[in-house]
Amino acid sequence: QVQLVESGGGLVQAGGSLRLSCPASGRILAINQMGWYRQAPGKQRDMVAIISSGGSTSYADSVKGRFTISRDNTKNTVFLQMNSLTPEDTAVYYCHADVKSDGGYWYSYWGQGTQVTVSS
Repeated sequence: QVQLVESGGGLVQAGGSLRLSCPASGRILAINQMGWYRQAPGKQRDMVAIISSGGSTSYADSVKGRFTISRDNTKNTVFLQMNSLTPEDTAVYYCHADVKSDGGYWYSYWGQGTQVTVSS
């Protein structure tokens, strides 16, 4: 079993910043891509940012230049630094990881989500 637990969400005023963290724990042999997704009420879950095991990154157009994804491979943790937040960033943020676990098979795991609310 592998667990992903997000933290760092909360309520912030427009223009403010938050930093999300998501450590992966459990029976982990390797982690490939990690990422952050978000889902606003009544909308689908969308990719925010992803990062490969080698550090290559990709961002949604709406967050480019404001958000930065990073990871600490020694701690199996992915981060999301969010700056210049706007009310449109309000959503539940989920972390995701592709993990090689028991038996050498790759599985896709999701965290439980953390709420980010940006007030105007």
